[in-house]
Amino acid sequence: MFRNRKEAGEQLAEFLREKEADFDLVLGIPRGGVVVAYPIAQKYGCPLDVVIARKIGSPSDPEYAIGAVTPDGEILVDENLLMFLHLDKNQFEQAAKHVHQEINWRLTAYRGGRPALSMEGKRVLLVDDGIATGFTVRAAIAYLRRQGASYIAVATPVAAPDTYSSLKRLADDVFCLHVPSVFYAVGQFYEDFSATSDQEVISLLQAI
Repeated sequence: MFRNRKEAGEQLAEFLREKEADFDLVLGIPRGGVVVAYPIAQKYGCPLDVVIARKIGSPSDPEYAIGAVTPDGEILVDENLLMFLHLDKNQFEQAAKHVHQEINWRLTAYRGGRPALSMEGKRVLLVDDGIATGFTVRAAIAYLRRQGASYIAVATPVAAPDTYSSLKRLADDVFCLHVPSVFYAVGQFYEDFSATSDQEVISLLQAI
């Protein structure tokens, strides 16, 4: 159990030091991932930014990811799920368009007018507060590849075992403190898993 995201980030930063991880910049996946990423960026003296890959939820269950969208508008979709759930492709594309608009709005708000960090030729550490299905993380990795990152490592306090294995095939490295055999939800591994506010994300980005 982690007490909170801040403690998890501090433990992850120590773990990365032990593993002699090397990277140029740290990207947190908002919102909770930014709280975990902040102590790492602090310890390494690296720039901190965000990368937003937001899930597209099922119409019947918004929390159940059937796809994800990245800042450049690219869509990662589980075609088998679309067929299984008998979802209309036009309906899905409209949902993706709405999510993309929200991504642009959030990036503008989080950065406060600052330009995005360039990924070209950079060694990037992608951080989340925990990874369940890994849908948004996989979309973020693909996005960073398109942006020209030379190396992409994923760092997280906890990940589901199947997801951890799949991410190891996609990323250059995966650093994870805990891969439990029994995994129901990320929140089960935190004493305090309360929602992170947009203002907290903005404050952390401004503090680096």
